[in-house]
Amino acid sequence: MNGPTLHDTPASWRIALPHTAAAVPVARALVRTALAEVKHAADSDTAELLTAELVANAVEHTAGDGPIELVVEVMPTGCQVEVHDPDPKPPGNLTVPEPPGEPDPWQEHGRGLLLIRTLSSSCGHRPTGSGKAVWFRLPVVPAQRRPV
Repeated sequence: MNGPTLHDTPASWRIALPHTAAAVPVARALVRTALAEVKHAADSDTAELLTAELVANAVEHTAGDGPIELVVEVMPTGCQVEVHDPDPKPPGNLTVPEPPGEPDPWQEHGRGLLLIRTLSSSCGHRPTGSGKAVWFRLPVVPAQRRPV
């Protein structure tokens, strides 16, 4: 057998990442590998992009040098990616933009959470014993819409 398939039980991966910008490409690679390993049909490019945004936000907006943690769960219905960090403060505008409206196109920051809200099927955050987890979900792409 060559690893899990869509019909098997859910698969998950968990990895500690450094609290530096170097965590972003490692997290992208893990998500790409996890989705490919189970021959999953979630949109890998979107999963990588949104993972990069979550990890970059955790690195940039949380204090300390302790590791952050990436959790990737692949289920028959899609995938969920969580990034755990030590700061219990929730991300301000993950589910509702603050202030209302779109980010200023001339600003360098402010689009990451908009991308997560727009491209995921759902997203949110929850407290953990050591801080918080910020997550998104992506559904399986229907077979007729997958690239050949």
